[in-house]
Amino acid sequence: MQEPSTKILALEAFRVEQAPPTAYYVPNFITESEEACLLNQVYAAPKPKWTQLSGRKLQNWGGLPHPKGMVPEMLPAWLWHCAEKISFLGAFGGKLANHVLVNEYLPGQGIMPHEDGPLYFPTVTTVSLGSHTLLDFYHPVNRGQQADGEQVQTEEQRHFLSLLLEPRSLLVLREDMYLRYLHGIQPTTSDTITEKVANVMACGAVLGDELHRGTRVSLTIRHVPKVLKTAIFLGRRK
Repeated sequence: MQEPSTKILALEAFRVEQAPPTAYYVPNFITESEEACLLNQVYAAPKPKWTQLSGRKLQNWGGLPHPKGMVPEMLPAWLWHCAEKISFLGAFGGKLANHVLVNEYLPGQGIMPHEDGPLYFPTVTTVSLGSHTLLDFYHPVNRGQQADGEQVQTEEQRHFLSLLLEPRSLLVLREDMYLRYLHGIQPTTSDTITEKVANVMACGAVLGDELHRGTRVSLTIRHVPKVLKTAIFLGRRK
């Protein structure tokens, strides 16, 4: 397995130099026609495939990650093409992506700062469809603050960097950007481009722009290393 610190040579030209190690941002990773096809497939999925959460709704493809191992399910062809393209860049250390979360965010929806955790290979890749968003990064809460009587920093104080994710772009997060920091999306209907947006030079926006959000669908494509050999086919264990 590739060490997390190993460079992904196919992506080095897209490294975000103004961010901690390591973030890669690839504008126009897919075409407009590919975006339209992916969105059509997302919304053609049967209603039971959707899970409604408080700030968004999602689809899970590939299986349910679990500490004891994921029971794998084959990715549908429309997702596999995108997952394979990312895998062949070397994002997962020579392994193939085997899990995709499809998230729908309406304007005004977001997700609290969080980390992706140890169930995945320490790389997360995201393809954005339909609309932009700002992905915000935060220093974790210092667990010793309360014990030492120090004031716990607010979320705003811990926010140190953002990345603008445009439609059809690919974001790859590794190393500290995956392991050390939290990431989240503010529940707002528009975003202002400030000096904290580290990849602004790679985007079509400039400082001071106010971008209004539409409905965004994200494909979060990852590799789950621990997979159970037991698979279920037509109701039978095999």
